[in-house]
Amino acid sequence: MSSNARWTLICVLLAPAVVLPLLVGVYDRHDPELWGFPFFFWFQFLLIPIAAVLTTSAYYLARSGEKKGDRR
Repeated sequence: MSSNARWTLICVLLAPAVVLPLLVGVYDRHDPELWGFPFFFWFQFLLIPIAAVLTTSAYYLARSGEKKGDRR
């Protein structure tokens, strides 16, 4: 995989973790509830592990590029 393709994929992986929390209109509502928690809260808590998985994936993808000597 080329360096440009790798960094494009890293940006695509990190974009939802950055953009989704900023789109308040998407999750600014009460329904549906989950175990008594309004959607607003449980959606934000759901974003935490999703962001962690995406960030970890991007990190390992970046590290794999460094090991192959694709540093720029």
